Amino acid sequence: MTSLLTSAVACAPLAGQVSSGDRGCVVEFPGGALVAAIDGLGHGQEAALAASEAELVLQDDPAAPVDELVQRCHHRLRSTRGAVMTLASVTRETISWIGVGNVEGILVKPQGLEAVPLRGGIVGYSLPVLVARKITVGKGDTLVLATDGVRHGFRAEVNAREPQVIAEAMLAKYSKGSDDACVVIARYIGGAA
Repeated sequence: MTSLLTSAVACAPLAGQVSSGDRGCVVEFPGGALVAAIDGLGHGQEAALAASEAELVLQDDPAAPVDELVQRCHHRLRSTRGAVMTLASVTRETISWIGVGNVEGILVKPQGLEAVPLRGGIVGYSLPVLVARKITVGKGDTLVLATDGVRHGFRAEVNAREPQVIAEAMLAKYSKGSDDACVVIARYIGGAA
């Protein structure tokens, strides 16, 4: 299997906390990859547990449709404090994405950017109507997912640098410091799946 992406994840807990309730993951599957940023409500151990449970659901079947994955996470998180999340399934030249809550998602393209439409709700408590959106992706397009512990205005950081450098720079410069924070970067490199 040849990867369609180069990717990086950078996360940090709230100062004074041992674990972070914000989590990012990139899980490859035959023909594509699932990219996700998850924000367990609040911070600390209970938030980390909610984010971890959601990540396990995503890792179990990453090729499933993103709206179905959110539904599965919703059922799994009912006994936790819940989470918000944005998921993007990347296959050859297509991204299918969905966001519940306030995890920002943008796709930076040479001609501008597109943002994932976010719907209010909490996975595990109250889901909105789930509607995934599909868009085309081209070589070099860069997907950025950021939890609400990251301030807006980071667009300038998304450039030709390697994904890990971008993720770490965003976390260092734009972390609010008052919450857990996580950044996930995935650059589409194309190629055979």
